[in-house]
Amino acid sequence: MRIVIAGGHGQIALRLERLLAARGDEAAGLIRKPEQADDLREAGAEPVVCDLESATLDEVAAHLRGADAAVFAAGAGPGSGASRKDTVDRAAAVLFADAAVRAGVRRHLVVSAMRADPGHQGEEIFDVYLRAKGEADAYVQAQPDLDWTILRPGLLTDDAGTGQVTLAASTGRGPIPRDDVAAVLAELLATPATAGLTLELITGADSVSGAVRSAAETGGEG
Repeated sequence: MRIVIAGGHGQIALRLERLLAARGDEAAGLIRKPEQADDLREAGAEPVVCDLESATLDEVAAHLRGADAAVFAAGAGPGSGASRKDTVDRAAAVLFADAAVRAGVRRHLVVSAMRADPGHQGEEIFDVYLRAKGEADAYVQAQPDLDWTILRPGLLTDDAGTGQVTLAASTGRGPIPRDDVAAVLAELLATPATAGLTLELITGADSVSGAVRSAAETGGEG
């Protein structure tokens, strides 16, 4: 299975790339800076230099062509202003979805954010971020040619993963190690029956595989 990951040098993406390489999948990560390439190679992934803020639709689609799945894990990151929340968290996600459609890559995962909502009110930077993520999610959800799953983690931490999670349409707020977010993404990629679901994720009592299987069976309502 070949998976192309937008935001390939991100903290979650690098963890996901290691997991995919370990199970024999082929991962390619889109990166903005050539100097990030060695980190991806170390993680077992193919580095692909492609800046989603300046690339054309055809350029991104060319990188996706032949893939079995796409994962949008890019983000403007802490310290970025409102303009980059729009160009990365919204526009780049839209571009990546359009490129997946053009390239014929149906399976499409998005790392979003809890409380993302296109109607979110407020003008603080975090409000702009939640609105941008919500607009991107809504765009992806409206694409009939994508088998999408949107994952909305809680408060991200760098604690070691426990492999114990709660994954549902609504979980309430809580923390989640990035290790466990990556593990859930890897399991979602292997579980096509989760297509069409928007799922929240926090630390909990279920195994990763059990939580994903339950979400697939119940539509996240279990």
